[in-house]
Amino acid sequence: MSDLIDPNTTQQVEDVLQNITQDPLSWDYLSNRFLEFLPRLLTAAVVLVVGYLILRWLCSFLKKLLARSKLDPALHGFIVSILQVALWIMLGVIVVTVLVPSAAGSLIALFSVFGLAVSLSVKDSLANLAGGILVLFTKPFSLGDYVSINGNEGSVEEIRLNYTVIRTVDSKLIHIPNGDVSKAQITNYTTSPTRRLDLDFSIGYEDDFQQAERIIQSCLEDNPLALAEPAPVVRMVAHGESAILIGCRVWVENSSYWALKYDLLEEVKRRFDAAGINIPYQQIDVRLHQEK
Repeated sequence: MSDLIDPNTTQQVEDVLQNITQDPLSWDYLSNRFLEFLPRLLTAAVVLVVGYLILRWLCSFLKKLLARSKLDPALHGFIVSILQVALWIMLGVIVVTVLVPSAAGSLIALFSVFGLAVSLSVKDSLANLAGGILVLFTKPFSLGDYVSINGNEGSVEEIRLNYTVIRTVDSKLIHIPNGDVSKAQITNYTTSPTRRLDLDFSIGYEDDFQQAERIIQSCLEDNPLALAEPAPVVRMVAHGESAILIGCRVWVENSSYWALKYDLLEEVKRRFDAAGINIPYQQIDVRLHQEK
């Protein structure tokens, strides 16, 4: 029976068995490598725990510091979130470096490539983020201000990293990308406690414009919302195609702007009607031609 076994085959089997016993993936080899790696693993765990505690303490300390500062409250959450991201990245790099000291250079290169790929794929979001940073630090408006941005008017409800949220007078929320906000023409109506209300009233050419001016002036004097200082101005401002325009310029508290506007529009119309002053409107004459 032994004569049927090829000597070369026997030698090959013995070589394979010897290689298995000397394989670096053997249990003894793995256990030795684990014991060598264990101190670094424990050190990395300690660094992670201590780093996490320090991170939480720094964020808590920064929140208290910002609460006592004069910075806009809209900046507080933004600054804390940026600090958290930076600290987590730093802690991750330190932990990986402790585990694999030789991987520090490769890790930095990996972060660079990853950052470039992410920046190219989310360039619009990065533009909005940069716009948010610009808006938060230049402060063209604050929370609660009544503003006009790209034709959208409302009160600033929230300033986020990527969007500015405004609430319109009819309680609609509009999210405007901060990239557009940083480039837009912004009108802030609440930088001063008062605001000027501009109204133009049209009358016919055949009507007495001086009488119309006196009526508008009396409406202002009778309305407590109209401020006496600075003094209001009521004068003719234009000769229109079909009407004379009487301009009314009056100062009012910001909170009473819309109330005074509606009051004047209604009261001036009532008094014009009572005085027989016409408010011209566009008319169209339609003529029908009947064929015989």
